This record gives sequence, structure tokens and C-alpha cells, in this order.
Amino acid sequence: MKIKLVIAFFVVVWMILLVRIYQLTIKSNTYYESLAKQNIVKKEWILPVRGEVLDRHGKPLAINKIGFKILVDAHLSSKKRLPVLKKALNDIQKDFPDINTTKLLKRYRRIDSPYRHDPIVIIKFLPYERVLPHYTELSRKPHITIEPTTKRFYPYGDMTAHVIGYVGKANEKEMADDEMVKLTMVAGKSGLEKYYNEFLEGEPGYKKVKVSAFNKQIAVLETRPPKEDTDITLHLDMELQAFISNMFRKEHKSGAVIVMRTDGAIVSAGSYPAFDPNEFVSGISRAEWKKIIENLNHPFTNKLIHGLYPPGSIIKPGVALALIDSKKVSPYTKFYCNGAIELGKTTKHKFRCWKHQGHEETDMIKAIRESCDVYFYKGSLLTGINKIAEELRKMGLGKKTGIDLPNEFIGVVPDKNWKISKYGQPWYMGETLNASIGQGYMLVTPMQIARYTALLATGKLPKPYLAASLAGKKTKPKLKEVLTLREKRSLPIIRRAMYEVCNHPKGTAYWALKGTKIKIAGKTGTAQVIGIPQEEKKRMKEDELAYYHRSHAWLTTYGPYRKPQYVVTILVEHGGHGGTAAGPMTKAIYNWLAEHGYIR
Repeated sequence: MKIKLVIAFFVVVWMILLVRIYQLTIKSNTYYESLAKQNIVKKEWILPVRGEVLDRHGKPLAINKIGFKILVDAHLSSKKRLPVLKKALNDIQKDFPDINTTKLLKRYRRIDSPYRHDPIVIIKFLPYERVLPHYTELSRKPHITIEPTTKRFYPYGDMTAHVIGYVGKANEKEMADDEMVKLTMVAGKSGLEKYYNEFLEGEPGYKKVKVSAFNKQIAVLETRPPKEDTDITLHLDMELQAFISNMFRKEHKSGAVIVMRTDGAIVSAGSYPAFDPNEFVSGISRAEWKKIIENLNHPFTNKLIHGLYPPGSIIKPGVALALIDSKKVSPYTKFYCNGAIELGKTTKHKFRCWKHQGHEETDMIKAIRESCDVYFYKGSLLTGINKIAEELRKMGLGKKTGIDLPNEFIGVVPDKNWKISKYGQPWYMGETLNASIGQGYMLVTPMQIARYTALLATGKLPKPYLAASLAGKKTKPKLKEVLTLREKRSLPIIRRAMYEVCNHPKGTAYWALKGTKIKIAGKTGTAQVIGIPQEEKKRMKEDELAYYHRSHAWLTTYGPYRKPQYVVTILVEHGGHGGTAAGPMTKAIYNWLAEHGYIR
């Protein structure tokens, strides 16, 4: 019996050993074969060159400057090999004396580790023309490698800063969200560079190479080229962009300008003052960043879509359509303006018209033409804030325009529910009067106003867009029908009033626009940034106020009047009156469009 037990024990042990041998030799073969391949086959990514951004005539607005990066072999930071590293750094400094070897040494030590086998980049970019005279000699030096690379460059600097944006070193979130960014370590930070980042960066290629135990390449096994057909062409005309930028610079003004086709295609767009995006590509100094953020005119803010301003009187054509649609006011209804309106039974609160002596008997055309506040006060009391807000939102205010720029602001079109939700307070009748002339809580962006103006010109609400084509594929305009039948039928009266703003001797923009080569229609706006005390009997003139207390000046127009093709919207911060501050620039832009064949 004992012999049988011993034999059985040996049989079981041998069976276990045979099963284990089978697993190690047969079953695990695939696994270890895969590990072996990983040890001898290496996958190297081939990064694509970032797509370029061009204007409508092919002028480059964002390009890749060709240059070189300099690398030094890994594992040279130990005490024993440190002299070898210092010699390599000194060899580089001989050809480029302005380079600080102490900083290079710190950078190298920060990156070097026993687990790193690839050469370490110590100089990310040097211009092609600077490296070329030293290329042959320096590349022969031991432990030094020179490789071609590119650096983003913006030829027009601050002229296109807020439209094109810039690229910079990617953060952790950007790398986690995009595999390509993880490889390039670069991401679009603002403007079109950010909005179209995924398209512009393309797709990486790769090559599989066989390497030795010392990480030396033996053979190339497979290659796939990167996808690089990622250029973007814009509707932007750089000649017009420069023309407008120079006008703002010459007059030291801050604000925003938009020149847009009535279908939404943007021919020029600028936020002023601006900044040079080239300073951000490799990292901006603390001194330069402090200078930008401490500038009271906010050059880093994209005022086109991030600037929130009271619209002032430019809102009146839209409010007029809301009054008509309510059926409480017709285009022929007349209100008497004696210069003010009073509200309140016990404490009388006076709401003034800008013209202290009043406009007398006023119909809708006269009210828009001469910007009568009292007309809109009285009309809004009949209509109510909820109806006005509903119609203005339908016209694109208080919501994103959908332009191809990132992080667009929404703005505010207030009503009773908005105030309860925001402040937990009831709506007051006086707030309706303020809203009817574009003051109070109401805030808009210049891009919203350009879109709203296109709606008044054509009856259709466009989606603004900058890109004309992506990799040669054309983009298409998007237009929406948003107006009621009653509003559509009333549009000719609103347009006639806007025409008289620019062409009637009593129009608020007449004298500033006199001599424009094209018949245009529009609306001026003076948006207060501080309230006027009730006890002040006579309002101070804008030029008597401290600069940052002066009203913002608006002028939004379309032309030609009969067959609208273009919208020009201008905001001048603290410019005072819209006609005076923005009229001469508006006239110059339309004359430029006529002279260059945009408007026939």
C-alpha cells in the first residue's frame, strides 16, 4: 500500500511539472515573443507640420518658421561624465555666444534620468539662417545632435492677434484631452489657433525601426507619413485689416471693428489695442506680461466676443420691431417728447431724453433718425419688458453668435424672470425704460451687434464665420429666419429710419458720414458707463468728463442701402457720441470697400 502511495505522489508531482513546462514553453510563447519584439522594434512618431492660416489672397497670417533644435546625449550628468557634458555645452556656446550654459546645464539635469535613452533637447529653436553656417562643424562634435524643427510665427503681429490667436506650451488638461497635443507639447491658446487646434495639428505618422541592445537603429521596418494637409484660408482681407488697425493706432483709440458680409463672412475684425502673439509662442517674460495686464485699455481682452458693453441707442431699431409686433404701437404712432418722462406717484423719478429741450411730436422714423429716448420710454411702457426681451433675444442678442472663435460671451438681455433669478428682486418700471434705450442691465458684444445689424438689413440672421475653407473644402454660410410676418412687413420702415440716420440733415450720423461714396443706413449709440444724478439739471458734455467716465460710442451700419452687402460695426470705448467718434472711420471703410471692388 505504501509503495502505491509513493508512486501516486511521484506521478502527481511529475504531472504538475509537465503542466508548468507546457505553460512556460508553449502557452507563454506568444507573450514572451511579443516582449522580445518590443525590445528590438521601436516605434518613432513623425510629427506633422502645423497647418498654416492664410487670408483671402493667400497672404500668410500664421506660419511655421524653419529652424533647428539642438540635442545632447543622455546619461552625461553623473559626476564621472560631467566634464563631457560641459565640453559639449561649451562647444555650442562657441558658435552661439549669447546662450547661457548655466541655464542649459540646469535644463539638462532636470530632464536626464537613468531611464531616458533618447537625446535631450536643450535648445528648442534657433533660426535656420543662424545655425546653417555652423551646422556641419557642430554636428560632427561628439554627443551633439542637430535636428530640423519649426516654430509658430505671426507675420502681422498685433494686427491679427485676437482673430488668429497664438499657440503655447500645453498644460496637463490639454495633453489629457488630445493625444496629438501630448506628442507635440503645443496647443492653441486663443483665437482660431484654439478653435481649430485639432484640425491644424494634423495627424502623426510613424516609423518602426529595429534597434540593438544599445538603442542604435539597425533597420526601418515600416513607415507611415503624417497627415499635413491642414491649411485654413479666411475671408479676412489683410490689406483692409491693416488699414483699420492703422486708423485706430493713429487716433490712439480702443474698441472693436467688424466688417462682415451680410451672409456672415467676416472680411475684417479687430480688437484694439492688441498684443504681439509672437511673444507668447516661446513663453513671455514676467515684465512683458505685467505690462499687458496692467494696461487699462485691456489689450489682452478680445473685445469682439469678450467685451460686454451697454448697447445704448443702437438697440432702438430692434426695440421698434418689438413694439410693432406687440400690436400696442404702430409705425405711425406718435408720442410727444418734451425732454423727459417722470415715473412714481410720490417720489418723481425723471428719465431724460438726450435732447433736453425735447423732440416734440415724434413718430417711429423720427425717433430712430434723431434717437429720441422719450418715444421708446413711452412705447416700452405699453409693450412691457418681457416682450421686448423676447424679441431682442430672437434677434441674436443675449446669446452666442456661433462664430468660429473660442469661449464666446453671452451678454445680458434682462426681463422679469432674469432679475428674480439673478438678484431675487422684482422688476421695476423704470428698469423697462432703461432697457428700451439699451442701458441698465443690458450688455452685448460687438459681434452680436454686427449680426443683429445684418438681420435688420436682410431679414435673415447670419452665423458669423472667419474660415472660408478648411484644407481646400469651402465653408457655407448659415442664415436663419427668425422674424414674424408682422416684423418682416415692418422692416422697410425700420430701414428707412436707419437710412435717414445717415442721410437726413437731422440724422445723428449725417454730418460724420457726409461724403461716403455709397448710400448706407445705420444707427448711432452713446452708451453711458456712469449714471447721471437726478439733481444734475444740465448734463455735462462728454469731453468735459474724465476719460474713463465718458460714454462708449457705437455706430453700426450696412450698405449699400438698396441692396445690402456689408455690415460695418464700430465701438469706440469712451468715445462719446457714436457719429463723431466712429463716423469718419466708417466712411473711410466704405470708401475703401468701394475703391477695392467689394461693393459695385
